Amino acid sequence: MFQHVDVYPGDPILTLNESFAGDPRPNKVNLSIGVFLDDARRLPIMGAVLEAETAILKQIGTRPYLPMEGAPSYRKAAQSLLFGDDSMAVGEKRIATVQTIGGSGALKVGADFLKAYFPDAQVWICDPSWDNHRSIFSGAGFKVHAYPYYSPVTQGVDFEAMKAALQKVPQGDIVLLHACCHNPTGADLTEQQWRELVPVFRERRLLPFFDIAYQGFGEGIEQDAFAIRHFTSEGLVSMVASSFSKNFSLYGERCGSLNVVCPDSAQAENVLGQLKSAVRRNYSSPPTHGARIVAMVLEDMRGRWEDELTAMRSRILAMRSGLYDALHASRPDRNFDYLLKQKGMFSYTGLSQEQVRRLREEYGVYLIGSGRMCMAALTQDTIAPVAEAIVKVLD
Repeated sequence: MFQHVDVYPGDPILTLNESFAGDPRPNKVNLSIGVFLDDARRLPIMGAVLEAETAILKQIGTRPYLPMEGAPSYRKAAQSLLFGDDSMAVGEKRIATVQTIGGSGALKVGADFLKAYFPDAQVWICDPSWDNHRSIFSGAGFKVHAYPYYSPVTQGVDFEAMKAALQKVPQGDIVLLHACCHNPTGADLTEQQWRELVPVFRERRLLPFFDIAYQGFGEGIEQDAFAIRHFTSEGLVSMVASSFSKNFSLYGERCGSLNVVCPDSAQAENVLGQLKSAVRRNYSSPPTHGARIVAMVLEDMRGRWEDELTAMRSRILAMRSGLYDALHASRPDRNFDYLLKQKGMFSYTGLSQEQVRRLREEYGVYLIGSGRMCMAALTQDTIAPVAEAIVKVLD
C-alpha cells in the first residue's frame, strides 16, 4: 500500500547530529545543532529552573488537560517577557497569546491561522533563514519567497537590499523576521534599521511575523525584544513566535508561545478563539510540566534566572573572542572580525561546503553545510583544535 511513498532525505541538521553520534573519534566536536553547552560539554541545568522544578515535584497532583490556549500564568509570563511589563498593548488586552509546543509549534499554529484568514497572501523569508521556516509555511499551503538579507562580502546585514526588496513586496503579504540572534548568520539589524522598517510595513500593509528563539542571548532580555516592542508601540499589528528552549535550557520540554498583536481587544478575542481552533486541529492542548517551570521562574525567580542568562551570554561572547584570537594568531592575513560582530548562538563562517566536509571527515569538527557554526557549543578545551582545523582547511 505504501510503495509509492518517497524516501525522506532527513533534516540536514538533525541527520548531521545522528552522524556525529555515530562517529567513534574521541576528540570530535559538534558545532552543528543549536544548543548551549557548558565547559564540560553538557547541557546546563539552570539553578532557577532546578529550584522551580524541585518545588513543583513536592506538589505532585492530578494532571488534567490544559485549556487549548494553555496555562494562564504561562501566557501572562510570556507576554510580559516579550512586550514588557508596562506594555500598553498588554494592558489594553490587544494581544492574543497561546501556549505552543515550542517555537516550531508557534510557527505552525500561526501559519495555519494565517492560511485560513489570508488565503491569498504570500510569505517572505530572509535569505538565508532557518530551513524549517520555509518548510512550515509551504507545508501550510503558502507560496514562500525570499528577500535579500545577508552579504557574504561584509558578513553582515545588507540592509539597503533588504529594505528595497520589502518596498516591492505585494501589499498584504506576510514577512518573517528574526527579532534577534539571526539563525543562521548571527547578523542582526540595528535599532535604527528596525525603526526604518516601520514605515515600509505600514505603507505596504505588510504583516510582520517575528520569530524570537534566543531572547537574552544577544544583548539582553530588553534589548533583544526591541524590534517586537517598537513595532507594537508604533501601532502595527504583528505576530510573534517565541521559544524558551535555549534561554531556559528546556529543549525537550517544548515550551513556546504564539502572540498576535491586534488593533483592539475585540479583535484579539476573536483571534484567540481561532488560534484555539488551530491548536485543537493540531494537538488539542499543550503539555503542562515545562510551562509550570517557566511560569514559576518568571513569576518568583526572575532575577536569579536573568543573572544565569547573563552568565550564559557572557560565555558565548568569551567563546567568540577566544576563537577569534586563536584564528587571528594563526592567520593574521585573514579577517575574522565577523566572529566579534555577529550575535547569539550562531556565526556564518564563510567556509565552503568542501571546507565543511574536510572539517568533518578529516578533523571531526561538525558544522552544517552552509558553514554555520554554533558558537554556544564551543568550550575552552575545544577552541584550539577547532581553530587549528579551520586554519588547515583554509589553506
